[in-house]
Amino acid sequence: MNFSEDFGNRITKIALSLGVSLTPEQSGQLVRYFDMLAEKNKVMNLTAVTDEDGVLIRHFADSLAGILASGAGKDLTDGKELSLIDVGTGAGLPGMVLKIVFPELKVTLFDSLNKRLVFLNEVIEALGLAGITTVHGRAEDTAHDKDHREKYDIAVARAVADLSVLSEYCLPFVKAGGRFVSYKASGSEEEIQKATKAITVLGGKTESVSEYDAGDGVKRLTVTVRKEKQTPGRFPRKAGTPSKEPIQ
Repeated sequence: MNFSEDFGNRITKIALSLGVSLTPEQSGQLVRYFDMLAEKNKVMNLTAVTDEDGVLIRHFADSLAGILASGAGKDLTDGKELSLIDVGTGAGLPGMVLKIVFPELKVTLFDSLNKRLVFLNEVIEALGLAGITTVHGRAEDTAHDKDHREKYDIAVARAVADLSVLSEYCLPFVKAGGRFVSYKASGSEEEIQKATKAITVLGGKTESVSEYDAGDGVKRLTVTVRKEKQTPGRFPRKAGTPSKEPIQ
């Protein structure tokens, strides 16, 4: 399926409603990205959402609105040169969207499934993007690699996992003074509260919990964790342990 020219216009209008102006090139890149995503999804399960309205709201608008509502939103709109890692990027969300909208961002798309990254590299080449790379691995291993440990200003995750677990995966990537932003469904307040100990142990502190609407009337949340000090060297624990035995 090919997304329509109207799709690009709608993307531009949504971005503008969120306070971001897209150039025709940027809206065109987003349309091309989602075209490629829909086409690849015919042979590889990247997303359950492929219709225009679903992609527009649940993929594009959600990726953008969530980060803008977070504590990291102002830094992005101010045009600061920041490094961002998208942990468990999947089909490239939100990392690919954020790179297109904020081209000055240095983005790393990180995932444990290499075939997803092969697709994302195809998108990067087709769109002519610079300052974006893909990394294959498990967070439990790569977060101990000196090339990635505490090297990023922002870590983001839209992955469906408990916040305690996500914090152990993501905070070790974030440098002191940086932020981890987790996209969450409304009604996650108890989960967020239970993650307080894990966040503290890992060197972070919850900075804000922000509600946002991606345009479909559904309330969502972003949790912003500020990295206050280095994560103890034993974290993240070996593969499988964070999910089986969350820090409580």
